[in-house]
Amino acid sequence: MSPWVAAVDREGAGRGYDQGEMTLKLKRTPGLYLVGFMAAGKTTVGRSLADELGWCFVDVDEEIETGQRTSIAEIFRERGENYFRDLETETIRRRVSLIEAGDPCVMALGGGAFVQPRNWELIQNNGVTVWLDCELETVRKRLGDDTTRPLADDRGSALTQLFVDRRPLYARADFRIEVDTAEVCDIVRKILRLPIF
Repeated sequence: MSPWVAAVDREGAGRGYDQGEMTLKLKRTPGLYLVGFMAAGKTTVGRSLADELGWCFVDVDEEIETGQRTSIAEIFRERGENYFRDLETETIRRRVSLIEAGDPCVMALGGGAFVQPRNWELIQNNGVTVWLDCELETVRKRLGDDTTRPLADDRGSALTQLFVDRRPLYARADFRIEVDTAEVCDIVRKILRLPIF
């Protein structure tokens, strides 16, 4: 069998990685970052995956809300998106430094975190990224009446444009997993079958 493996599950196309290279990357800096659009299931999948691995789990947005003692929506409203993005990068930086020190972690990144160049620079060489990919209609269904997401106020053309703009940036992830119809346990199993462990 070839030492090269597709950097995705069976459902998508992607680039190839040497299995040994990816395994070494994760052993050297044991960070597994879940990326993707809002409502893709990063937090739910991340918690379950961390339990399976026996690693710590961090949801970047939840950590910010705990540290600031307020919601992301309030931070956006009162301080603006730039202020929030600074908090986000600092939170990621703190966690990546622990990962670099050998503390294994599954991290769920907010929908906009991975598309920020400074965050990409922090994580690209400090673990493995997995894109949880779903259709826009799935996102809309999962959002339902949720009013806590500042960038989802307009569920029409603005949300569509944001979704379209971010997809090529999510595609930089090391692996892609489709999550439209799969149960959480099935998604976790797919991730655990990736050639990185």
